[in-house]
Amino acid sequence: MSESKVVVITGASSGIGEATAKLLAKDGAKLVLGARRENRLKDIADSIEKLGGEATYQSTDVTDDDQVESLAKLAIDKFGRIDVWLNNAGIMPQSVLSEKKINDWNNMIDINIKGTLYGIGAAIPYMDKQKSGHIINVSSVAGHTAHQGSAVYSATKFAVRAISESLRQEMVDAKNNVRVTVISPGAINTELLSSVTDPEVKANMEKFYESFGIPVDRVALTIKEAIDMPADAAWNEVIIRPTNQLG
Repeated sequence: MSESKVVVITGASSGIGEATAKLLAKDGAKLVLGARRENRLKDIADSIEKLGGEATYQSTDVTDDDQVESLAKLAIDKFGRIDVWLNNAGIMPQSVLSEKKINDWNNMIDINIKGTLYGIGAAIPYMDKQKSGHIINVSSVAGHTAHQGSAVYSATKFAVRAISESLRQEMVDAKNNVRVTVISPGAINTELLSSVTDPEVKANMEKFYESFGIPVDRVALTIKEAIDMPADAAWNEVIIRPTNQLG
């Protein structure tokens, strides 16, 4: 059912974004890819074309509202509509609060929270006008529970869930048929660990992911299934974690 849908993906240069783009392309979706690494986006768009899909891309920093708005405009100019917007860009530089890594805190807030808000703000006017659409926000199992070292990251992911539920209610009230889904992954093997700046925390997390991490394709499949739900129903929230992951 994702065939011919126009799907905008932020954080599309690797991990969940890349895997989802390639999976949806096989199903006939039209992809609009945004991330900071333009060379990676070009390679992914080229690979999608080879799969018989259609893709366009634009270098996008989700902390810059103008750039996110420009990504939405690219989708409209190229394909005429936006059916799905996947807010996927995120970082996870975890550390204990006493280290006072303010730069890491600010980056997480800017990318994980503001980036999600900017994506919603860019997509909703078009979806409201066409009276259909689907916003998918990537949270985390860390958005359901917090541990030492994860305070700010968890806070940003709790925020994504809160934003999503408020948005869902607003869309119901607007009667514009816009669905809202939150995907909360557990230990998924992506480049996310590269954003962890604390050496000790990173080493421990690498061991954890080596033991429990599952392929990113599992999340991409979950996103596709959420998109493919009949239009009168929505997966509002999905937690997907490795079978053997405890927390």
